[in-house]
Amino acid sequence: MTFRCAAASAADGEPLAGTAPTDDTWLLVEQPGPWGRKALRESDLPPEVAAHLGGLRGVRVQLVRRPGRRPDGPRHVFAARREGAGYAVTAALLPDLAALLGTTADDVARGALPGATPYPDPLWLVCTNGRRDLCCAELGRPVAQALAERWPGATWETTHLGGHRFSATLLALPSGVALGRLDPDGAVEACAALADGQVPLGVARGAAGLPAAAQAAELHVRATTGLTALDAVRVLATGGDEVVLAVTGGDGTEELVRCRVTSHPGAARRQSCGDEKTGAAPVWEVVTVP
Repeated sequence: MTFRCAAASAADGEPLAGTAPTDDTWLLVEQPGPWGRKALRESDLPPEVAAHLGGLRGVRVQLVRRPGRRPDGPRHVFAARREGAGYAVTAALLPDLAALLGTTADDVARGALPGATPYPDPLWLVCTNGRRDLCCAELGRPVAQALAERWPGATWETTHLGGHRFSATLLALPSGVALGRLDPDGAVEACAALADGQVPLGVARGAAGLPAAAQAAELHVRATTGLTALDAVRVLATGGDEVVLAVTGGDGTEELVRCRVTSHPGAARRQSCGDEKTGAAPVWEVVTVP
């Protein structure tokens, strides 16, 4: 098979804005692999653990692993919940994943994993599940390896971030910024910018945990003002076709900006290498209004 959804999407300039995951609660579970297309059910997770995690409503469960290594022993788990301009993250090291069997969706939302403590350090989560889409493996794994050489403690491969056609894709925590169309060198540069408190606009998909329209509005305001600091643009409210943002200029003054956000269907295209069906994803149009 020679078709690659990421190459096709990039070739016709499909916009990245507004394509980040909208989930506000995440549970990341270290499981070295192998991973199948349906990772929770098609991995080496104990069946009872997989069933329990799959039943946590309102929680996006991801498997994670270190690039190039498949260690046995205690497993890292992370809980992340959207709060304010980013995510609050907690982490725990479990001797056995069976310790998660008593964890509820509310526990994950509160970060109350067994033995969990706040985790302020960066996490770079790169989608690499080739069973889900070939582009994620072919493009994601070199990116994960490059990041691991620079940030070995922060870099994880993960099972699915959505938007295969934007591979290589990455979710940065705690900022929640989602990136796409990364190559190894560009990923290192983009993550260095994030570590320095800046949004790399050329590869930004949006802020995870926000509605797609709000993601598009935030990136529009950043592009038109040139403000890339993570805390310079904050979404305050969404309603109907309007998004209200707080924008802090270089002189420290803050103003409210209102954007009207509409969408229209984009070009019909294959969304994945492994599926020949076509679909039209929304393209967002943003206008600043008085």
